[in-house]
Amino acid sequence: MSLVTKYNIPGPRYTSYPTVPYWDEASFTADQWLSSLRKSFTESNLTEGISIYIHLPFCESLCTFCACHKRITKRHDVESPYIDTLLKEWGMYVELLGARPRIKELHLGGGTPTFFQPQNLHRLLKGIFALADIDEQPEFSFEGHPNNTTVQHLETLYELGFRRVSFGVQDYDLKVQQTINRIQPFERVRKVTADARALGYKSISHDLVFGLPHQTWERMKDTIEKTISLKPDRIAFYSYAHVPWVKGVGQRGFDEQDLPDAESKRILYENGKQLLVDLGYVEIGMDHFSLPTDGLYQSVLDKTIHRNFMGYSSSSTQLMIGLGMSAISDSWYAFAQNDKSVEEYTERVNKGELPVFRGHILNEEDLVVRKHILNLMCNLETSWQAESVKLPELPEILDRLQEMQLDGLIEIKDNHLLVTEKGRTFARNIAMAFDLRLIRRQPKTRIFSMTV
Repeated sequence: MSLVTKYNIPGPRYTSYPTVPYWDEASFTADQWLSSLRKSFTESNLTEGISIYIHLPFCESLCTFCACHKRITKRHDVESPYIDTLLKEWGMYVELLGARPRIKELHLGGGTPTFFQPQNLHRLLKGIFALADIDEQPEFSFEGHPNNTTVQHLETLYELGFRRVSFGVQDYDLKVQQTINRIQPFERVRKVTADARALGYKSISHDLVFGLPHQTWERMKDTIEKTISLKPDRIAFYSYAHVPWVKGVGQRGFDEQDLPDAESKRILYENGKQLLVDLGYVEIGMDHFSLPTDGLYQSVLDKTIHRNFMGYSSSSTQLMIGLGMSAISDSWYAFAQNDKSVEEYTERVNKGELPVFRGHILNEEDLVVRKHILNLMCNLETSWQAESVKLPELPEILDRLQEMQLDGLIEIKDNHLLVTEKGRTFARNIAMAFDLRLIRRQPKTRIFSMTV
């Protein structure tokens, strides 16, 4: 049996711990969230600042591979009311914090952030900045759709301090694009990449997805070669997460028979990874590659790389505030998620309420396990000798890891675990051995995408 066949099981992507399906929503209260928010802000604002994630959910058309929370519309009169609501929500948070926040990181995600007109993005960000101080070396980034990201978008955001942009490419093959309803001409990506570079953006990323319907290695190879010809500073090489059972994801127009099987999908990744490495990219964490000149690579050397709901970043903050429909906030001690519909989100903010509808307060065990899973996903190693990270149920965890050790995926010595090069592919499986909430309550139905 191949390792792919053996370890290809449903599992979390670990952008958080506990993962969202294992949040203890029943005991979560808004007061607890606010208490953890203030505690984290007091501990970290002066020393490292805070992060802000702003969810801009609107898209003009539905990409049928997408599992994000979005709203499909061609009406741009939704922009101004939504920005008004975002600014009201931010104002409530600033008032609750009781002091002026210092913004270290800010990310515009979606949806399609570049659905919004440049002047509206300018109004939104100026409103955010008016109530805060900006770090001396801020990390501001946004997700741009190559088909509608204009020079005006790039100029407006650059003038506001943005130096990172991520362009969603996915795949250049026309058959794949037609199936996922994402027609993405290479010439358009080449132009917007050149425009960003000419303006001075320091880190340009392209997002590729393997495992999409009708993908073959020949098609994937062509996509990667086209991508490399543009020399983006970072490449996110994501595994397609097929989760059609999740309400609202819109994964339709194809079925599982159109998808590469597990072995074919792994070939797409392994061959793609080798091609990227051969041409000068360094593998970072899980599913990411960067040039050695990019800050993400330096953060790996310095061991300052971080992973949260925004993905990997080269710096970290203890507190991340999520603004907008469905956005998730993270105080380190707790998670809180906003209402998932634009209407419910707007109604609650206009009533003067924080639009949080669920969350999780981490207990002492959660905090220890979280550190270990974060270490594994970022640095591919972890240690448990220090008192602050001593693992509960350590014998059981080591027992679950034993077969992975025999398969050469990990090395364990002196209270230290190191993921081998062979094991990097199976980082999610390795992290699952530490996931005590998952171990204690195995799901009765499928709730995660496959790990391979």
